[in-house]
Amino acid sequence: MKPGTVIASTQNPKIKSLLALEKPRERRKQQLFVIEGLREIQWALEAGYVIGNLFYCEELISLQQLPGALQQNKLVIPVTREVFDKIAVRENSGGVVAVAQMKTHHLRDIKLSANPLLLVVEAVEKPGNLGALLRTADAAALDAVIICDPQTDFYNPNVIRSSVGTLFTVPVASATSEETLTWLKKNNINIFTTYLKGSRVYHQENYTGPSAMVMGTEATGLSDVWVKNSQHHIIIPMRGKIDSMNVSTAAAVVIFEAVRQRSLNL
Repeated sequence: MKPGTVIASTQNPKIKSLLALEKPRERRKQQLFVIEGLREIQWALEAGYVIGNLFYCEELISLQQLPGALQQNKLVIPVTREVFDKIAVRENSGGVVAVAQMKTHHLRDIKLSANPLLLVVEAVEKPGNLGALLRTADAAALDAVIICDPQTDFYNPNVIRSSVGTLFTVPVASATSEETLTWLKKNNINIFTTYLKGSRVYHQENYTGPSAMVMGTEATGLSDVWVKNSQHHIIIPMRGKIDSMNVSTAAAVVIFEAVRQRSLNL
């Protein structure tokens, strides 16, 4: 295809390759994923992600509005409105969709601050919950989010959409619960687990030192390995008929209590 040629068919090989990335197996095979939206693409670039093909619709955005590093790139490809409507899932993608290379997410890659605050979530299943957790983590400027034994991949399109791009602004790692416990203890980080039995009300604990807030699944809670190895069990009192909240909501409550306490110590 000649530079500047507008793709007008959804049967174009580049378009078919992008659409194939909706499937987890294809994402794993190619180690590629899709980003929608100019802001999200800019944040991905700032986080060191390598952008491949970038498709834009000239009816919605001009070439000059793209990040400067991409404007002259031969991988920047114009598409018709019909093709763009096929490849964009969000209603407000702003006329741009990109393919990017996945990154690794190891515990060893996390750079801790002098007084770290982290969120650890075990076996999160729903992409929407993971996205919401990342939004909370970004809002609180956490050092990192660690997902233990994840049941959904970080590059699921619903994770990126529901996180509104904060997947690219928050350090994220994946590990087993055992690996994460060992790493937290090695770094002298206090472990606070949300647990129904034998727990203190969350705002009665002290989070002003290095802290990791550990959340389990809504269905089964935390595994025994966390319960047995935590220094502190905490609970959010329920005043209604249900006995728990959505994991992303519970995480926000506890994290911002820690943020509040730390702000008083500045």
